[in-house]
Amino acid sequence: MAIVPEFLIKRIYKKGSLKKLENGASLVLKNVLGPGFISGFNYIRINDVVYDAKDVKFITNGREIYGNDVTENNPVAFRLGQEGTLVMDGKPSVLEGTNKIIIEAMNPEAGIVQLKTEDIA
Repeated sequence: MAIVPEFLIKRIYKKGSLKKLENGASLVLKNVLGPGFISGFNYIRINDVVYDAKDVKFITNGREIYGNDVTENNPVAFRLGQEGTLVMDGKPSVLEGTNKIIIEAMNPEAGIVQLKTEDIA
């Protein structure tokens, strides 16, 4: 299992991309680390609201895939320089001002990868 330093993982989040949606939120990830795969979304937490994989849609390269459909047997390629939008639905979560974000995903090489950051909405 590869260890990815937290300061590198934080660079995947596209600062300023957090958007408040009517009943959820969206944000953008950009792969600045190298070619890889996402083999699962465990959860996304914005402030005190947790979105399970079933509440998440990942949009990249013109393809929409729900978080619970991303698995070890059905990973999503995430190439260097590629962007992807995560859309969370079901609960409002974005506050005025600073928002705390945690994204926990799976990678075949690194295992559980957790990205922790903050953004202003």
